[in-house]
Amino acid sequence: MESLQNVAAGFAVVLEPTNLLYCLLGVVIGMLIGVLPGLGPAATIAILLPLTYGVEPVTAIIMLAGIFYGAQYGGTITSVLLRLPGEASSVVTVLDGHAMARQGRAGTALGVAAVGSFIGGTVAIVGLTFLAPVVAGFALDFGPPEYAALALLGILLVSTIASGARLKALIAAAIGLLLATVGRDAFTGAERFTFDNLSLADGIDFVPVAMGLFGLGEILYNLEERHRAVHAPGKVANVWPSRKDLKESSGAVTRGSVLGFFLGILPGGGATIASMAAYAAEKKRAKDPSRFGKGAIEGVAGPETANNAAATSSFIPLLTLGIPANATMALMFGALLIQGITPGPQLVTEHPELFWGVVNSMYIGNVLLLIMSIPLVGVFVRILRVRAAILAPVTALITMVGAYTINNSVFDVLLVVVFGAVGYLMKKFGFEPGPLVLAFVLGSLLESSLRRSLLMFDGSAAGFFTRPISATLLVVFVVVAVLPLVRAVRDRRTAGAVVGGAAAGGAVAGVAGAAAGGSVAGTSDAGASAKNREEESV
Repeated sequence: MESLQNVAAGFAVVLEPTNLLYCLLGVVIGMLIGVLPGLGPAATIAILLPLTYGVEPVTAIIMLAGIFYGAQYGGTITSVLLRLPGEASSVVTVLDGHAMARQGRAGTALGVAAVGSFIGGTVAIVGLTFLAPVVAGFALDFGPPEYAALALLGILLVSTIASGARLKALIAAAIGLLLATVGRDAFTGAERFTFDNLSLADGIDFVPVAMGLFGLGEILYNLEERHRAVHAPGKVANVWPSRKDLKESSGAVTRGSVLGFFLGILPGGGATIASMAAYAAEKKRAKDPSRFGKGAIEGVAGPETANNAAATSSFIPLLTLGIPANATMALMFGALLIQGITPGPQLVTEHPELFWGVVNSMYIGNVLLLIMSIPLVGVFVRILRVRAAILAPVTALITMVGAYTINNSVFDVLLVVVFGAVGYLMKKFGFEPGPLVLAFVLGSLLESSLRRSLLMFDGSAAGFFTRPISATLLVVFVVVAVLPLVRAVRDRRTAGAVVGGAAAGGAVAGVAGAAAGGSVAGTSDAGASAKNREEESV
């Protein structure tokens, strides 16, 4: 009864005109920031932090939260229309979302993404409301061994998201892991692969890598293919997904909601691992996995639902344990400290109006996001009607500006150019850039967690199997790694049995044919001999 009263009080807080206005403002800013590749919610929240000094704590956090989950859908727009993911969580959306756009189904892709984002966010809010204490207690059991096992499993799943050969996906992932080691060692302070360049001392940012591989790389590849006829996309008649589209994507939305909710709670994972795992799950269970990467609607619905669910559920460890799950949550943590509020288990009892006000603002924010995103899809789709000669330099300019605004660094712009050339070569030789980027994101988490774990276990890897959660994750890792090998061996034996059966059948047929031929020949010879004897007697 008390919890229902708290929920009702939270809605009363949200529906105050000032808080409602800031909720709307946060969602709108988030969508616009998501549309601009490179800036992202973390940078935007960092820029807007000074503006929250003179605002009430509840109002400030409601606005910042709106920016965060609003940007998750905004990043989908450029992923689908321009093949430019602004955030790591939007990388997998590029694969099928952009393919749908090139087929004239951009409106459907964005519409399904909006519906999936709304459902995933709503499911996560319900979980945040009723399951936060229980799930937060489970997340408290995660330490470095569990993070290391989870990151290792995530990197292995990278090989399942590529539409090309699995070996090429693993090679790309290995390159991503190598890039993640660039910079100063967090444990010893030694510089690795920096070549005495101070700009590389802090490592390579995600934005130059993603913008170069997906932005400039795509532009350069398209310039080479400019001799092919470029067809303008057809008119988008129905932005709202059809009943068939909703039916095909309903399963992916359901699975993405649940998967995203639980993976979003885990610090270090969040929306990135959630979107990747949702895509891998949909591709694994599909009857025809070859459809993925060519415009499969499940490849858009699953990841988009999962990343919004994860973005919402990542508030659970922040608000109940004081543990930020990702960089954006760390900025939220800082915003709360600025307001004189320390996130933790006492937040619910000491500041119930803030906790329940923020939670319930997400219900309102998701409704506002759905209401605004569907009508505006038509405006976003018009970007596709711009001629390639105009769109290419504009896209390149957006890419460069987005990369520069992160650190105000010209070096980042140079990195974009370098990774643009790498992306072009990967595209030309059949390598997918997605595994590289995702392994790059997970690499730092894997390294730091693995080294902390080995310090805990005195250098013994057997310690991972003494903890139930990490042992379970490693067992899942082994199953995922071995299962394709078992299938390959089984398929090879089946093919060998079929070939052997065909060969045996051919041999039997040959023997029978030879025997039949011999009988016929023998009959003919007997007839010929009888005829000769007759002639001789005459």
